Amino acid sequence: MRAINPWINFNGNAEEAFTFYKSVFGGEFTKVTRFKDLSGPEFQVAEDEADKIMYIGLPLGKNNVLIANDVPGFLGRVSENENRSKIYVNAESREEADKIFNGLSAGGEVEGPIGDSPWGTYAGMFRDKYGIEWIVEFDPGF
Repeated sequence: MRAINPWINFNGNAEEAFTFYKSVFGGEFTKVTRFKDLSGPEFQVAEDEADKIMYIGLPLGKNNVLIANDVPGFLGRVSENENRSKIYVNAESREEADKIFNGLSAGGEVEGPIGDSPWGTYAGMFRDKYGIEWIVEFDPGF
């Protein structure tokens, strides 16, 4: 397996969220496709959906990509408070873990502050300001 790439659905703010994630992780978007880019006779896009994101990718680390899209209005809203999946970030150092944790948790809700864990790692858990749940961990034995 080459990689596992998390894909997140947003309610119209995927670009805003990914601009925020890019400010923390760095890098450049690999691709940004809007619904209007796919519009045609066989795939008509409502005017209020045209600028929403169909696909956005942000490379993370060496082999992973964080991916997202906006859910079109006709499919209903994503329940951000019922998201029970977490994105796990395995940091290369305590300093990197702190940087990622502090950056992504800004404006969000910390569920477990970052610090030494009972299982011997340095970890923290939070829900970011877009409702996405994250675990950031540095395992010195990994």
